[in-house]
Amino acid sequence: MLRNDFLIKFPVALLAALLAALSLSGCSINVQKEPNGNDKQVDIRTPFGGIHVNKDANATDVGLPVYPGARLKQNSDDDKSANVNLSGFGYGLKVVALQYESDDAPSKVVSFYQDQLKKYGSVLLCHTTHLDVNTDMKDADKGSHELTCQGSSGSNTELKVGTRENQHIVEVEPEGRGSSFALVYLHTHGKDAEI
Repeated sequence: MLRNDFLIKFPVALLAALLAALSLSGCSINVQKEPNGNDKQVDIRTPFGGIHVNKDANATDVGLPVYPGARLKQNSDDDKSANVNLSGFGYGLKVVALQYESDDAPSKVVSFYQDQLKKYGSVLLCHTTHLDVNTDMKDADKGSHELTCQGSSGSNTELKVGTRENQHIVEVEPEGRGSSFALVYLHTHGKDAEI
């Protein structure tokens, strides 16, 4: 499933490093808090670029509807949604990710999203053990930009559509008698950027 280090810990670690590195350069930092004191939204602007992290992502940010009857996954202390935008030095990265759970079998969720993803192009179906997002943009003008499956075994079904620069991904995992699933939108841009 969508690993927490990708969804939540990546932005937090990145923010901490950038805050330390940019504290001496002219930057502005705006943090909005939740009622419990946790950070809800962080905006950092520097002469070199910016970072925007918001925990209030929703399915419209991903460009996909929520599977009927699904609910945001709530069985841990980690946040299950994030909308992250990074920009600077001629490149940018936008990642929107949400985790849901459903009482329906994985096959029903997969079928629903295969149909929904068709509006973005040809849907690639992969079998994995965890969400795999390939954003390698190095030498972006050379080689294929097509998405590929990384391995062919595992109990999770991953649906991908788009290119390495503009991806819509749905990963569905069996969970008890139902399923859990992640909706991910990833967009990168910039010359010779490796994210």
